[in-house]
Amino acid sequence: MTSLSRWNPVRELLSIRDEMDRIFNERFFRTENRPMLLPIDAYMTDDALVLVADVPGLNPEDIHITFEGDTLTIRGEYKANNGNKNYLLRERMTGKFERVLTINTPVDSDKIEANFENGTLTLTLPKAEAAKPKQITVRTKTTVAQHS
Repeated sequence: MTSLSRWNPVRELLSIRDEMDRIFNERFFRTENRPMLLPIDAYMTDDALVLVADVPGLNPEDIHITFEGDTLTIRGEYKANNGNKNYLLRERMTGKFERVLTINTPVDSDKIEANFENGTLTLTLPKAEAAKPKQITVRTKTTVAQHS
């Protein structure tokens, strides 16, 4: 069954604007010395902060990760396969990328794990014991009297 939706010109303009912003920022305003920003997803569990980044076409040894103090840095580079080609269209990213994050949760840096599978990098930063949620038991006066 086919459904119809009302054309919304404002939505179309916003979509075009967002795409133009992305293109201009990535292609025209990036200098050769300034690395691209690596997009990441981040979420928190009770035990850890988890960061996920897509880095297709790279090998694990092409990615450099450091954690110093409260600063996590992820760096790498997409190398260009130029050869003697006269490209008609070239959209795949090339060049250096970097992401520097300030981690505002205490982390057990000795237990940080970096896993790489199918072009996806997953970093697990375990929370320090002091940062993990604690269960507080609620007691009544009768409970306190029984424990005395």
